[in-house]
Amino acid sequence: MSDRKNILFIMCDQLRYDYLSCAGHKTLQTPNIDALAARGVRFSNTYVQSPICGPSRMSFYTGRYVSSHGATGNFVPLRVGEHNIGDHLKPLGMRPVLVGKTHMIADQEGMKRLGIDPTSEIGVHHAQAGFEPYERDDGIHPDLVLKPGVKYNEYLKERGYDGHKNPWHWAANATEGAEAPRSGFFNDVANQPARVTDEESETPYMTRRAMQFLAEDDGETPWLLHLSYIKPHWPYIAPAPYHDMYGPSDVQPVHRSEVECEDPNPLAKLYQERISARTFSNDERREATIPAYMGLIKQIDDQLGILFKFMEERGQLDNTMIVFTSDHGDYFGDHWMGDKDFFHNPAVKVPLIIADPDPAFDATRGTVNDRFVEAIDIVPTFIERAGGTVPEHIIDGRSLMPLLRGEDVAWRDYVISEYDYFMQPFSPKTGRVPLECRTYMIANSEWKYIHAPGYSPMLFDLTNDPDEFVDLGRDPKFEDARKTMHYALADWSLQYRQRETVSEERAGQMVGLEDKFGVLIGYWDENDIEPPAQMPDYASGLENG
Repeated sequence: MSDRKNILFIMCDQLRYDYLSCAGHKTLQTPNIDALAARGVRFSNTYVQSPICGPSRMSFYTGRYVSSHGATGNFVPLRVGEHNIGDHLKPLGMRPVLVGKTHMIADQEGMKRLGIDPTSEIGVHHAQAGFEPYERDDGIHPDLVLKPGVKYNEYLKERGYDGHKNPWHWAANATEGAEAPRSGFFNDVANQPARVTDEESETPYMTRRAMQFLAEDDGETPWLLHLSYIKPHWPYIAPAPYHDMYGPSDVQPVHRSEVECEDPNPLAKLYQERISARTFSNDERREATIPAYMGLIKQIDDQLGILFKFMEERGQLDNTMIVFTSDHGDYFGDHWMGDKDFFHNPAVKVPLIIADPDPAFDATRGTVNDRFVEAIDIVPTFIERAGGTVPEHIIDGRSLMPLLRGEDVAWRDYVISEYDYFMQPFSPKTGRVPLECRTYMIANSEWKYIHAPGYSPMLFDLTNDPDEFVDLGRDPKFEDARKTMHYALADWSLQYRQRETVSEERAGQMVGLEDKFGVLIGYWDENDIEPPAQMPDYASGLENG
């Protein structure tokens, strides 16, 4: 074992927790991801802090809940100065590098207020969530706001796809069409191949870029490589041969009940009425689209096989922790919903596999851990892996290292997720201003409770209704359960998470600090003075403290 400890942090976008063969999918085979699980630990109860890209990823990159870091939506900046993954790892000598997507929105106003040049080293640090952007590409580049210099777009133009200024859209995520390219955002073409070849598509391109970085490894500086795939996120369009590798017979049965449509919670009903929900509540359309999603996952698994072989040949698997996960899931018609944005398991639960070659983790290889894990646990795991101490006054999550070592430790008994729906097209129908458009989920082994100000709560009995079909939020027989979960949510919300400038160690040293300085408030005379208090020495100021 080399003393140098590297980390390969792989994230897929919109990959459901149950769309891997090691997680039980009956027709989608993912042998390379399965092999990773066989030499590591698969955490089967992993939840994201928000069921949407931006806020979820900011929790992954800060180790903090959404209400802590404040980036509550996809286009809400992460405030400048928020401790990010680079702030925690760079002082430990680790180089955090990005290949792919982060969905990070820089706090341009904050940097301007503080006089930070966005192009400076510190400006780039804040704008990229602490990563060194070896290749930053979030995938979705609308024609009218396309930023110049996106390398993948330039690559496609060099390959001859220069008929449109946004080849990401019109080449990689479109089909040929009868007369002109057809956008892959329309799911009726999901069974057709993308205009690009397999080699030219996003996943192989990003894999090659990751291998280019790994080939430049100097063998001395430890790195964290965040390989963040854009897929299988929509547009659900795959290159040949992945576009028709699966068919309707491979699609798993939809997970929904007519009960969910009988007097639903008014907020849940708004989600059921979205366009994506209408599309995927149609079985024919669902079965025509999901095979492309499965093909994109299969392509990721194939590319990971290539990547792992490359690393093995270079000896890089011998000292690299590999983490595989997703930023959220996808409803695909389950619970009569589409896309993500709400709190049923298809959207808020994600895969997580961690494999580390260190012999300290031999006892847990090939196991499945069902403890409650949250996205915020990733950063503290990396800090401990890099030899640091987790700053508990900043980080909300917990290091997974004890679980990886097989230690029997006290652990959390609930998970939290948050979502602000103010950008949803239906939000004006609620009559609520943006600050009021927020939702919270708390779940333990017995109950899942959803709180949305202005609406009745939702409650699911996970013991008797693990499918989350029957909402007990308005059932008078379950008032006690609702109170218990609401109090638990309130207790969580009252946690003190904003004293970032004083560590717990420093807080202990500050006990009686004013008395040490000779600030003797309420003392009667000199006889009241006892340690840590001391007589004030006004001649020398506060030197005695």
